[in-house]
Amino acid sequence: MSAAEGYADPIQAPGTEEREWRAWDGWDRMPDCALPTQGRVVVVAAHPDDEVLGAGGTLARLAATGVALTVVSVTDGEGSHPGSTRVPPDRLAELRAGELRDALRELGAGQAEIVRLRLPDTGVARHEERLAGELAALLRGAALCLAPWTQDAHGDHEAAGRAALAACRAVSVPCRLYPVWLWHWARPGDPRVPWEQAARIVLPPGVQARKRAAIDRFVTQIRPLGDAPQDAAVLPPDEVAHHLRAWEVVFG
Repeated sequence: MSAAEGYADPIQAPGTEEREWRAWDGWDRMPDCALPTQGRVVVVAAHPDDEVLGAGGTLARLAATGVALTVVSVTDGEGSHPGSTRVPPDRLAELRAGELRDALRELGAGQAEIVRLRLPDTGVARHEERLAGELAALLRGAALCLAPWTQDAHGDHEAAGRAALAACRAVSVPCRLYPVWLWHWARPGDPRVPWEQAARIVLPPGVQARKRAAIDRFVTQIRPLGDAPQDAAVLPPDEVAHHLRAWEVVFG
């Protein structure tokens, strides 16, 4: 039985424990993903922290080889705690933008260009066509685009990924899609996941340490904003554990 059975939102349902993923024998069947060693890579994130959770180690590897990075925050993530009376949305947006800057520095990518598009959190799908146009302009001449996976079970992630794919097609830039919530709602070998399209990016120990430090910078997401239920951490330790492996996965 799926852990998400009986829940309208699989992200809110009980998730798959990381020990199950670590024990899976499917990792070694994934080919290695080749990364650019020069030029510019555009990294699209629906919310600040998605790019670090899903591809932070990859960003560290790219930065270490001198690849230029453009990090696009589609929203400011102001809707992560909609019921909070401790931190209003406008303040949360600025806090998350600062956390992203700090996280990129931890990854050795402090020189990355950050573009904030300020689309509404939880409302990206309503602006998908506009987003595709803005991304196409940012992608011209890029060597690669990294964007959210289009089947991640989060509306903003999926819309941002679709827009990135459309933009990449328009300007002939290759695109790879990174998952974030997949590891929560899916199971090893899950038939809903196109594993045949998956590739693995191996993270050396030093890169893993950088990613861990970068994730720790997202205090508004990994720690409670206050004592009330609506101020709970969005990413408790069991969720963060999914993103601390010695590899990352992309589709496409």
